[in-house]
Amino acid sequence: MALRLGDTVPNFTQKSTEGDINFYEWAGDSWVVLFSHPKDFTPVCTTELGRVANLKPEFDKRNVKVIALSVDDVDSHAGWVGDIEETQNTKLNYPILADPDHVVSDLYDMIHPNANAMLTVRTVFVIDPAKKLRLSLTYPPSTGRNFDEILRVIDSLQLTDNYGVATPADWKDGDDVVVVPSIPTEEAKQKFPKGVNEIRPYLRMTPQPNK
Repeated sequence: MALRLGDTVPNFTQKSTEGDINFYEWAGDSWVVLFSHPKDFTPVCTTELGRVANLKPEFDKRNVKVIALSVDDVDSHAGWVGDIEETQNTKLNYPILADPDHVVSDLYDMIHPNANAMLTVRTVFVIDPAKKLRLSLTYPPSTGRNFDEILRVIDSLQLTDNYGVATPADWKDGDDVVVVPSIPTEEAKQKFPKGVNEIRPYLRMTPQPNK
């Protein structure tokens, strides 16, 4: 069954490049980005794994752990890690799950038979500390993932969880945000003392409250 937003993601224990991982224990109280790959030694994924290694300080700032998955085994991953580090000029600083038995791929619905019944699709899962699925994005094989966008979405999710706002199209950290419809305007003016701009009764903007 496909995972849907708000679902509790399933736990698993699987081998990785950093030893056996029980997912729930490994995640702890952090947010998690789990991103899947069809197999080792694929060109687009090699660039993605290197990019995430370079961005890890940005994920750390947001209390986010990152973990990759490929259907090949740990020995194969070890060889791939060497290639990633050499070609992308970085040090891999997070684990890659091995999934040759497709346990995780099946749990997280990563096998799409109309794409390829043997390979995982390239999906990103953003999971919150309560182990709830908050975002899933599935990319075609030819298009590299935009991890700046994934960081932007995490910023939005963490902001909106904490402050009762939503973020508009193309929002970036520091931009004005939307007052959610469940908050009446008069209450919003008290809640957001920086000001509320009522463009329409249902469309009200306020400066980002944590800036």
